[in-house]
Amino acid sequence: MDINVADKKNFLVWLVNNISFSKREIIWILNYLINHEVILNNVTFVEQAEKTERGIQIASSEMEEEPIVLFIKGKMFTDTDQIFHEIRMNWKDTLYLECFFSEAFQNAEYLSILEDNPFAPWKDNVSEETVQEIEAYFEREEQLARMNLLRNQIDRSLEDGDYESFLELSDELNRMKTR
Repeated sequence: MDINVADKKNFLVWLVNNISFSKREIIWILNYLINHEVILNNVTFVEQAEKTERGIQIASSEMEEEPIVLFIKGKMFTDTDQIFHEIRMNWKDTLYLECFFSEAFQNAEYLSILEDNPFAPWKDNVSEETVQEIEAYFEREEQLARMNLLRNQIDRSLEDGDYESFLELSDELNRMKTR
């Protein structure tokens, strides 16, 4: 899914203006991304950036995580100069960015730009039990929708005086109720 660069920029501007970081260099790096749309175009916001080939995690000052970490093919770097240099020199390469801040998953701007991590898809972390619960939920919802449709069709057949359709639809609704 291609996220609009303007949406990414809007989120980063919000982040810089509303979240505090323990290292001022994080703000500098974020402002660099904001001001370089060519680079920002290659930034993908994900969860579990440490599992990517080239990812950065940034954390607000109230989080327990390291303030900023760069991951390159399993190696970890925390030096901000090195991180900035990596971003600047390899601007054509995809950069996966993960943000840790309070109530991140209640933030509409962040959620609107968050994408599935190709190196750690979210569906790989969902248990079989959860998948079955979700499927059962959708089956129930589908059946309820079908029953509501039948009720509407029954009402219409009564209004139209179509006794034959009324009997067929009523039988079908009763069969659904007994399942």
